[in-house]
Amino acid sequence: MTAADILAGDVLIVIPCLNEQANLPRLLDRLVADTGGADIVVADGGSTDRSLEIVADYRRRHRNIHLLPNPRRIQSAGVNLAVTTMGRGKRWLLRIDAHCDYPDGYMAGLLDSAARHDATSVVVPMVTRGQACFQRACAEAQNSLIGTGGSPHRHLGEGRYVDHGHHALMRIDLFLKVGGYREAQSHNEDAELDIRLQAAGGRIWLEPGQAIVYHPRKTAGALLRQYFRYGEGRARTMRLHRIRLKPRQALPLLVPVAIALLPLALLHPIFALPAIGWAAICLTYGMLLGLRQRSACAAASGFAAMIMHLGWGSGYLRQLVQPRPGERHLPALTFR
Repeated sequence: MTAADILAGDVLIVIPCLNEQANLPRLLDRLVADTGGADIVVADGGSTDRSLEIVADYRRRHRNIHLLPNPRRIQSAGVNLAVTTMGRGKRWLLRIDAHCDYPDGYMAGLLDSAARHDATSVVVPMVTRGQACFQRACAEAQNSLIGTGGSPHRHLGEGRYVDHGHHALMRIDLFLKVGGYREAQSHNEDAELDIRLQAAGGRIWLEPGQAIVYHPRKTAGALLRQYFRYGEGRARTMRLHRIRLKPRQALPLLVPVAIALLPLALLHPIFALPAIGWAAICLTYGMLLGLRQRSACAAASGFAAMIMHLGWGSGYLRQLVQPRPGERHLPALTFR
């Protein structure tokens, strides 16, 4: 057995999956070529497209690829199930998202970062790229200050210890100790887990050398739904752990309020000013991006940012009127 085999034997790779036929072949080809025979588990939440057929075809050719049904459907439950079912004897969990592209040497680079920085988790920056015009508008918004508020893991920068980043590599023993992902939470489950990991003594390193590429939603409706759920998930995390939003996170909460004030503009124009001011800032920012890149699609990034703000803020406020979440701490997960 070679050193590379031993390294791969320490890692469990988990891909939460639901109707990912467009992404699975490219993703599995990359992982097979790049991970030295590590076990790859596709945790499928009930795909109705060709995802299951694709995984079955790869399984016939690669013994290290496994298909695991995920009856709870959501990603958090799928990753937990994969770890407790197939993680025995493994040291590291590598979470892979099907909507992303990964650099060469991704797994090895993450393991090297964990060793060099004595980290129990290594997270990565995420750069958004789009192909169709609306996707390109989304990408420009999500890569800019107006779309992310300066979140460290949404921009390339220097490596450092952080509170949160896009999930990549985690120590399985600590993951199990804190109870894994909260399965009642379909969105923002990664940030919520990071809070518990750090409370248990975990150290999270942001590794810019292993940045990944994310492909955004293709329609305005899909983007709005996505950010609405992001907002709901973030609100649940904040209430659960009794912590406050950072200023950059709180600003989108003003957007639904500004929209709600618009009908009162029939009584006095002053009530329209908040919404007009917000729209003017976003659209002007987008136009400047478009002029800089000489791209009409990039110029629409202000519109994409408005959708993101409205969805996130509305989802957050909606969650605040829901019943309070359950207990803050989860029991430890155990192998099955």
